[in-house]
Amino acid sequence: MKFFVQALLSTTVLLIMSCTTKVKQEVKANKPTNFVIVFVDDMGYGDVGCYGATGFTTPNLDKMAAEGMRFTNFYAAQPVCSASRAGILTGCYPNRIGISGALFPHSDTGLNPNEITIAEMLKAKGYATGIFGKWHLGHHKKFLPLQHGFDEYVGLPYSNDMWPIGVDGKRLPADKGTGRHPDLPLIEGNEVKEYITTLEGQDKLTTLYTEKAVDFINRHANEPFFVYLPHSMGHIPLGVSDKFRGKSEQGMYGDVMMEIDWSVGEIEKALQANGVSENTVFIFTTDNGPWLNYGNHAGSAGGLREGKTTSWEGGQRVPFIVKWPKATPSGTICNQLACAVDILPSFAKIAGAQLPELKIDGVDITELWEGKTNVKPREDILFYYGKNNLNGVRKGNWKLVLPHTWRSYNTKPGKDGYGGPRVQMKVETPELYNMMRDPGEQYNVIDYHPEKVEELMQVVEAARIELGDLNVGVASGAGTREIGRK
Repeated sequence: MKFFVQALLSTTVLLIMSCTTKVKQEVKANKPTNFVIVFVDDMGYGDVGCYGATGFTTPNLDKMAAEGMRFTNFYAAQPVCSASRAGILTGCYPNRIGISGALFPHSDTGLNPNEITIAEMLKAKGYATGIFGKWHLGHHKKFLPLQHGFDEYVGLPYSNDMWPIGVDGKRLPADKGTGRHPDLPLIEGNEVKEYITTLEGQDKLTTLYTEKAVDFINRHANEPFFVYLPHSMGHIPLGVSDKFRGKSEQGMYGDVMMEIDWSVGEIEKALQANGVSENTVFIFTTDNGPWLNYGNHAGSAGGLREGKTTSWEGGQRVPFIVKWPKATPSGTICNQLACAVDILPSFAKIAGAQLPELKIDGVDITELWEGKTNVKPREDILFYYGKNNLNGVRKGNWKLVLPHTWRSYNTKPGKDGYGGPRVQMKVETPELYNMMRDPGEQYNVIDYHPEKVEELMQVVEAARIELGDLNVGVASGAGTREIGRK
């Protein structure tokens, strides 16, 4: 009898434990997906090991790609700071919402409060939201992250070169050039926490942002969260902590990339330690290509043509890695077209969130992330730069470059933080490139494929009607909206 009672008790305990485990598993399976974006500044297509980087190593990013998916035809929304950030956060081509180029410390404009960011969209679904790094969508209080859906913010309001300090670390004359800029404010929430006035102050930024992001993950691991980590590096002036200074064969830029790789590793460790890595969409990408006239303080376009601020491939085609263990097959490569504006609608699909009521340009690419790399959710990419100039379009494997001017890097570069000259160039007549055979855009084949030109011009004309094109005198299109004003 005693044996029977003990057996019955043991069976009951095992049954309760089994049911409890099953309930926990079901709760975990139904838990909302978390989102993390690491967004680097001025990093080229060739600046990650798995994309061909040399002179430094990126073991954490290479591991991330091996455990996730790497894109080969992913594009920044525009090839310059503010515009690119507007695109990734709103799902809109930046010119649709009135933002082009880069905002400066004297600018009285910023992201319009009517635009919905990823943070606002996810916050409506109960997500905790944090940004740690460079904002660059307006430095006045009404434009800062806390007014655009973020719960927490620590970082710089604009680029780290927008300050009155020279390459040698000395203060510049207050009556000329960047000497007119104020000291660089490090903001926490809506208030200035301190001013960065030395090159040594810049050295701490990558580690600071990373530690803040890790702390945020630790504090919010039991609820859905969105972390946006837009590093100030590798924008000049380069800054790196003592942990990585002098560690790369490449030099200062390589040191910076190694610290950014370390940052990715720290984020992954935090996700693993909190048991949420499996259920987190973890993205790594960059705002535009390398600022090549800074020579050894610039990255590599990986064989693509030109770099930052240009609409050639080196300006906008960037690394993109996504790791989502719950859905993304390990070690996959996706060759389909995708753009930074596609991230918002993809997050919306995964989170079950409502898309913005105002029109966006992004498309849902979650099927690609799930390994269905033969589907084509996006048919074309638009290449805008500056004041609403449409400089080209890509559809499938074909890119049509439209007449426009640009400042080329095809001259002697600068060195050790000093920028070299650039050469004003002009595309006089349309040019056609086959991106599958000629990603370096060296061979204009427009005379061979008139049918492709006609097909791509249909995309161009539709874009001009919708969004405008100053290259042909159309300042704005039927679908453009106003930038935010102070």
